[in-house]
Amino acid sequence: MQFEVMRFPSYAFDPQTGVATFDYALEGPEPLAFTETITFPVPAGRAVPEAFHRVLDLLHVVAGVSYYKVGAPPRVVAPRPVPPAVADFFTAVYTHGLAEYAYRNQLAHVLDLTVEVPGVASAAEPVDNSQGRPLSAVGGGKDSIVTLEILRAAGLDPVPFSVNPNPVIKAVNAASGLAAPAARRQLDPRLFELNKAGALNGHIPVTAINSLIAIATAVWHGLGPVVMSNERSASDPNLIWNGHEINHQWSKGVAAEGLLRAAVTAHAGLTEPYFSLLRSLSELHIAQLFARHTAYDDVVTSCNKAFKLHDPTVRWCGDCPKCRFVFLAMAPAMERSRLTHIFGHDLFADPAQVPGFLELLGIDAHKPFECVGEVEESLVALSMLDDDAPVLVALRAAVPPTAWAAADREAVLAPAGRTYVPEAYAKILDAALA
Repeated sequence: MQFEVMRFPSYAFDPQTGVATFDYALEGPEPLAFTETITFPVPAGRAVPEAFHRVLDLLHVVAGVSYYKVGAPPRVVAPRPVPPAVADFFTAVYTHGLAEYAYRNQLAHVLDLTVEVPGVASAAEPVDNSQGRPLSAVGGGKDSIVTLEILRAAGLDPVPFSVNPNPVIKAVNAASGLAAPAARRQLDPRLFELNKAGALNGHIPVTAINSLIAIATAVWHGLGPVVMSNERSASDPNLIWNGHEINHQWSKGVAAEGLLRAAVTAHAGLTEPYFSLLRSLSELHIAQLFARHTAYDDVVTSCNKAFKLHDPTVRWCGDCPKCRFVFLAMAPAMERSRLTHIFGHDLFADPAQVPGFLELLGIDAHKPFECVGEVEESLVALSMLDDDAPVLVALRAAVPPTAWAAADREAVLAPAGRTYVPEAYAKILDAALA
């Protein structure tokens, strides 16, 4: 399919139902039009503030990546004037956020795209939202559980939130005992028809989309900042292609976080819109924090494949990079019997898992295109295990001495790196780590 430009004709919002509809157009010899629907939870007795509509302005463009990828036209033209920080954010979402898609489909032009804006708008007046109850994004995995429990222990009365909650997320929310509002995102059905017919497809920066849905929800409900659970290693790229970093987790990384914050503050005025509480921590460190909370053992999952299985009782597929990495990360922090109970079986007892674990250790392949930690984290986790499970014996034999030398346990388990955590929340995190 040949397309010349992507445009964003209009969007509409009904405050009675919470339904927002976003229109998209791919222009070319055979043009295509799409409409996406997002349904927000409706708060009782609250008017819709201007800042909510301004967040929808951003969401309209960012959610368009799902439709851009059908044909990857060389031009993307945003619908309205925006502050410079917003234009930078849009371009980053359509380039860095679609870098894996570009790499897999060999579309180098996507990485050099600039989202065009029809003019420059001034920044919005400040809206102080910093003191409200935090909205804590829940994905069903160990990271968001750790954040939720840290906020709750600090007495901040967090509000769990998710987009399109599946049975796993609902079970985690139920285990928390907290009321959990949710939003629904419905893609245009025509997109699936085109994909079945062979249209271009690939990974999108879905965290950027869901983050804006969460921010809009927090604004309408009169809540405070959106608190994410993205870790330090999310900023680590998988590989370099054509001089560009290709990072499966780009929209979870610190650069994306900074760009999104700046865009929301500039266009919607929110003084504290969004940050990741766990940004300074490694996945291995977060796994140790999760081990303190046994109440979620029967509901937690970080397996993306499990979300797609027809059996809602299956939480871990047991044969994907994410399952292997989380199993390895949790292993030093808990008894093997508890770990096996959480996953349903012992991955270290299955020799067929060895090649997949070797990828995590950086041997014979680049880091998998999945939400997994850095190679050094996997090496440190392996170094912390000393039993003779078949997989562990094979992995130790395969790791070269130079790799072991690069595995710095102290550095992996020490908080580090740039964060956007506000001072009050930083003190709460420090207390939890202590």
